Amino acid sequence: LQKELLKYKQEARNLQGIKIPSPQDALQQRLIQQDASVLQLKQELLRANMDKEELHNQNVDLQRKVEERNRLLAEYKKELCQKDRHLQQHQSKLDEMLRQLSEASYQQVDLERELEHREALLAHCMKREAEE
Repeated sequence: LQKELLKYKQEARNLQGIKIPSPQDALQQRLIQQDASVLQLKQELLRANMDKEELHNQNVDLQRKVEERNRLLAEYKKELCQKDRHLQQHQSKLDEMLRQLSEASYQQVDLERELEHREALLAHCMKREAEE
C-alpha cells in the first residue's frame, strides 16, 4: 500500500508539473482576459475622450473665427453703405453741376447770338452813318 501511495504521489507530482488546468485556473485565466479587455476598452475610451475634447476645442476655435469674420463682414458692409451714401451725394452734386454747366452753356450761346446780332446792328448803323 505504501508503494502504491508513493507511486500515486509521484504521479500527482508529475501531473502538477504538467499543470492540467483546473476550473479555478480557467476562471483565473478568464478574469485575466477580461481585465485585459477592460483595460483595452478604458484606453480606447480615453483616446475617444481625448479626440472628442480636441474636436470640441477645434469647434470652439472655428466658431470664434466665424464670429470674427462675421464681425469684420458687418464692419465692411457698414463702410460700404457709408461709401455708397457719399457716392450718391457726390453723384447728386455732379448732376447739379452738369445741369448748371448746361444752363451756362445755353446762356453763353444766347449771349453770343445777342452779341452777334448787336454787332451786326452796330455794323449796319456804322454803315448807314458812313453813307450819310
